[in-house]
Amino acid sequence: MTNLQKRYFTMTALTAVAAAALVGCGKKEEAKPVAATPAPAASAPAPKPEPLKIAFAYVGPVGDGGWTFAHDNARKEIDKAYGDKVVTSFVEKVPESADAERVIRDMVSQGNKLIFGTTFGYMEPMLKIAADTKGVKFEHATGYKTADNMRTYDSRTYEGAYMAGVIAGKMSKTGTVGVVGSIPIPEVIRNINSFTLGAQSVNPKIKTKVVWVNEWFNPPKETEAATALINGGADVLMQNTDSSAVLQTAEKMGKRAFGWDSDMTAYGPKAHLGSAIINWGPYYVKAVGEALEGKWTGGSSTWWGVKEGAIDMVSVAADVPDDTKKRVDEIRAGLKDGSFMIWKGPIMDNTGKELIAKDVVADDKFLGGLKTYVKGVEGKVPGGDKK
Repeated sequence: MTNLQKRYFTMTALTAVAAAALVGCGKKEEAKPVAATPAPAASAPAPKPEPLKIAFAYVGPVGDGGWTFAHDNARKEIDKAYGDKVVTSFVEKVPESADAERVIRDMVSQGNKLIFGTTFGYMEPMLKIAADTKGVKFEHATGYKTADNMRTYDSRTYEGAYMAGVIAGKMSKTGTVGVVGSIPIPEVIRNINSFTLGAQSVNPKIKTKVVWVNEWFNPPKETEAATALINGGADVLMQNTDSSAVLQTAEKMGKRAFGWDSDMTAYGPKAHLGSAIINWGPYYVKAVGEALEGKWTGGSSTWWGVKEGAIDMVSVAADVPDDTKKRVDEIRAGLKDGSFMIWKGPIMDNTGKELIAKDVVADDKFLGGLKTYVKGVEGKVPGGDKK
């Protein structure tokens, strides 16, 4: 091979290598797969609203079998109705004194936004606290003073007292019935009078004796008062106190009596003629519902009775005559539909003065300020707190 040929082959090889190199250098890099865009994170669920904290101040123990027991049963109805939307609590045996203000202020400091005070004597302390804590709602039982963030509620216990009186008038053998009174405010005076009017509707000659204990809950004093009434000739007793002591005393002494505020049959089954009960549940469930829905307003007063399912006569004794039971049923129905009026004239006080003229029906203002006994009730209303 000549030198010219060698040169030719060498140049051809070099050209081929260079061309290959150029091709390699020109090779495009394969595209890398693009990572998928992550899906947007799911929105976090809205935080669950904090439960409404609700507190109750009770004047007696929850086991009193009467007034406080009835309120606490209604508190449990709130829990049942609203579940985890509410948290309820209570303090029992709160005196109607400076202690009431201390306890209720403590309830406020613990974050309670709805507070129920369940006795008349809490009115002034609650009014004072309401003025200082506008962000809290207050409900006061049996009072008459309100504020922008405080309202009152009550039950027409006198309707239950009247039905008890109808039974007492029929069952009394001596013609004398007795009442153990708590504190001489219009609420209690109204109940004594209504009991008497009911008894007189059956037996116009019925007389009512009253012994006052000046406390809502004091079983020993209630026992003493009941004993004094029985020794004074009363053979059927009613009370406007909070324990079952009166019924138990009647049981021991062979007389008859009524349960009050709650069904007390079990405390004196032989003595028990019936129980005039209060059902606070419908009002409490309504009030809490309004607070939860932002519809609660202060400055108002509510007074519920048989018509609204707040008052009834239950567990009437088997030996009460059928015609008397029928009459109680008729009264209940009349109170429910408005066709029967307990406080319809003529009604006289026990000094012979006309309280209500013939055919006139007393209004709530009259009933709310009642300070005297009706005809047939012995004695005078003692001094004390009055509306």
